[in-house]
Amino acid sequence: MKYSAPTIALHWIIFALVCCGWALGQYVSGLPFSPQKLRYVSWHKWIGVTVFVVALIRLAWRIYRPPPPLPLSISPWERRAAAVVYTLFYVLLLAVPVTGWLFSSATGVPTVWFGLVQLPDLLQRDKAVAAALRLVHESLNWTLLVLVIGHVSFALKHHFIDRNDALVRMLPLLKPRSR
Repeated sequence: MKYSAPTIALHWIIFALVCCGWALGQYVSGLPFSPQKLRYVSWHKWIGVTVFVVALIRLAWRIYRPPPPLPLSISPWERRAAAVVYTLFYVLLLAVPVTGWLFSSATGVPTVWFGLVQLPDLLQRDKAVAAALRLVHESLNWTLLVLVIGHVSFALKHHFIDRNDALVRMLPLLKPRSR
């Protein structure tokens, strides 16, 4: 049984946003201070706020429309691992943008979503707090990257080694395997 079209769309939108935000964050962290860097930092923040909003929508949709059951061929330990990983995904998809927002607040640089909506600063300007929050934000991002790599690896394992339809459920272009 496949996921619903909105679930599939939200999944891939979040994936694309996370990939772009992660890559842009990595790139911008190595740039010297310049107007270009500030523009890229703004884009990175826009992506982060958008991930937060879309993740909330996805979580609400998941509550409204629970996912279809996993294929029967998936082992009990893999089912438990999947439940833990999905929970961690939602926690990180919300925590990473919030820690970025907190970091931005502590540096005294406002977050203005798409240059239109200024988010309130959540903290007073504080260099020590900003440094700690930067470390937390980066660590959570690396954790998210590890989870994404594991998630993709297991999806490919299920498709190519176990030969079940776990991957097909989230990729509308793939056809279910014949029984």
